[in-house]
Amino acid sequence: MEKNRPLILIANDDGYQAKGINCLIDMLRDMTDIIVCAPDSGRSGYACAFSAVKPLRLEKVREEEGLQVWWCNGTPVDCVKMALHCICKRRPDMIVGGINHGDNASVNTHYSGTMGVVMEGCMKYIPSVAFSLCDYRPDADFEPMRAIVRKVSAQVLKEGLPRGVCLNVNFPLAEEIRGVRVCRMAYGTWGKEVVKCHHPRGYDYYWMVGEYTNDEPEAEDTDNWALTHGYIAITPTRMDVTSYEMMKQMESWDLKIEA
Repeated sequence: MEKNRPLILIANDDGYQAKGINCLIDMLRDMTDIIVCAPDSGRSGYACAFSAVKPLRLEKVREEEGLQVWWCNGTPVDCVKMALHCICKRRPDMIVGGINHGDNASVNTHYSGTMGVVMEGCMKYIPSVAFSLCDYRPDADFEPMRAIVRKVSAQVLKEGLPRGVCLNVNFPLAEEIRGVRVCRMAYGTWGKEVVKCHHPRGYDYYWMVGEYTNDEPEAEDTDNWALTHGYIAITPTRMDVTSYEMMKQMESWDLKIEA
């Protein structure tokens, strides 16, 4: 690793062998040195979870000039923590999550292990960006993402991001990309989330599944609308989840405690 080249830390929630993360390495490798620390297998839906009750392992599986690839048996957030503490000889200039197989728009942001990666980076005050493609297939075609992945990454490496802000970048699965929209997170809900099954040995078991509903399909300023209409959606996402409007409203509440 060269000290005069930028350093990017990459993690994901699909595992270090996933096509998405390996395409991302290829897209950025000529721009920067890269350290990859990703789960040993899929960890979708782990959000910002980390391992507090089990020991973790690290193993280096690939090393070339300007590139190291490691796996960890923990969550996506574990991977970031372990990389920063045990692998990186210097502070990364940027943390990247992805490329995820499947979108992370709307409320999926809160469940996503890919977003967990960049939330962790954001909490460490390191500029962080997540990339996702609306295609869950293991052999998804990530090549149409190359130009924007490189442009966004170069811009963030050059100018950084405000403290407490990361970027959530989602690409549509479309024959033609109509453009890029900077937009807000859509309101959406998941329903029919549990399927009950009966095991031949006499007990019930359950699968977490679900159907997503966009609760504001006509809102053109949202990520869901952009993706549905063939646009790349970039959502600046804040770590600070405080409702300042509600703080103002609560000034009128009677919250005095009687002596």
